[in-house]
Amino acid sequence: MSTLVENSTPALSPDSYVLLGLATCYLRQEAEVDAVYVLEPIPSAYLHSLLQGIPTSYRQVWATTVNQALTASLADFSVPDHSPLQRCTDFEERLMAAARTYQSRPEATALIPAGTSRSDLNYSTERKRILNAKNKVSRADNVKQHRYTHEVV
Repeated sequence: MSTLVENSTPALSPDSYVLLGLATCYLRQEAEVDAVYVLEPIPSAYLHSLLQGIPTSYRQVWATTVNQALTASLADFSVPDHSPLQRCTDFEERLMAAARTYQSRPEATALIPAGTSRSDLNYSTERKRILNAKNKVSRADNVKQHRYTHEVV
């Protein structure tokens, strides 16, 4: 007999806190990579890392509400060199998931108050985030195993 676990997460209100980040990502075009800016929600666990100074692809972060994030125009966000800006894949789902992390950790909302932004992050593109990366597997990637690996000895 199995029992269902009820979802104890309270419903999100339109005024629920969420943090959005402007990330520098790259698209691989043949032998080159082109920069593209992506707007994506940031969960509370990553916010703590950002504020501790880890290198990040985020240029700037904005603290806002779920409703404002859903209704905002991409033109509302400042992008370097007027480069193209896009929302991340599954933006709405990721937005709701990130907002839930702030509901379960309300102390994180005090780190960047709603309605404010920060750009004093340790911005770095040394490790490029490639959006359309393809994993090419070769025979050399195969791991040699001992002949008794799958036998009971």
